[in-house]
Amino acid sequence: MPRRLSDTIRPYRDVLIFMITLLVANYFWKFTMVGDEDGDVVTWFGLDITAPFAWMSCHITRVVYWLVSLCRDTVHMVGPQTLRFDSGSGTSIIWGCSGLKQMFIWLCLILTVCGGWKHKLWFIPMGWLLCHAFNILRIWLITLAIEHHPDWFPVLHDYVFKYLFYGMMFALWVWFVEGIRGPQKGSA
Repeated sequence: MPRRLSDTIRPYRDVLIFMITLLVANYFWKFTMVGDEDGDVVTWFGLDITAPFAWMSCHITRVVYWLVSLCRDTVHMVGPQTLRFDSGSGTSIIWGCSGLKQMFIWLCLILTVCGGWKHKLWFIPMGWLLCHAFNILRIWLITLAIEHHPDWFPVLHDYVFKYLFYGMMFALWVWFVEGIRGPQKGSA
């Protein structure tokens, strides 16, 4: 019986590792990272690690402001992390929107998949860059949408783009597993 179960699971081993790693990394992050909505203080196991989150949030705000300004002349940067439209709607890019969580999960996903370091050493930073680019695209599109439809924010932020983000990460991971790392010994 154990032999049959392992034979049954073997074709799905990488996907199971992906799902378990995604869940463990996500819950590790949720239970060890503490921050308030304003992003004034972010801690990890009691250590103040606010600086990278604050820097990234301000950077993303500046980039999104620039991108929105290309399309609209009704947006204003009213703080280092806050954009406001003439319509009255706006958004704040807080520490949780920095994309650093997804970059952490990406690192965990690639570290736990079987494969040589030669490919992981360039694929991890490439994934980080793509996560950063997707995060900016995500925030830009949400910001454009909420100028006239602020009620769309929860659906776009909490559902649509959250799952598109993880879908993009899964597609990158599949590319690594199927196209970059090469065949593994003992694979079916």
